[in-house]
Amino acid sequence: MILEAAMLSVKKGQEGEFEQAFKDASTIISSMDGYITHDLHRCLEVQGKYILLVQWENLEDHTIGFRQSNKYQNWKQLLHHFYNPFPIVEHFERIY
Repeated sequence: MILEAAMLSVKKGQEGEFEQAFKDASTIISSMDGYITHDLHRCLEVQGKYILLVQWENLEDHTIGFRQSNKYQNWKQLLHHFYNPFPIVEHFERIY
């Protein structure tokens, strides 16, 4: 299992729109091969800051299967215009 982690900075005043768009986009990511689960968390201290955690069966399910799919284009259209700056996405493997 691989954990994808992305710190998301949503433009001020667009948090509600983003959360609704993310709800819609969740159906896209959850339909992908290799997808296990995801969680979106809102920061309590910083307005507009979120963390997205996605579990994938392996790295390629995210980097190739999802990111190179037509469905990813829909994901981008729904969500990418909310971010400033654009998030850095990193992948982690469980040690313990």
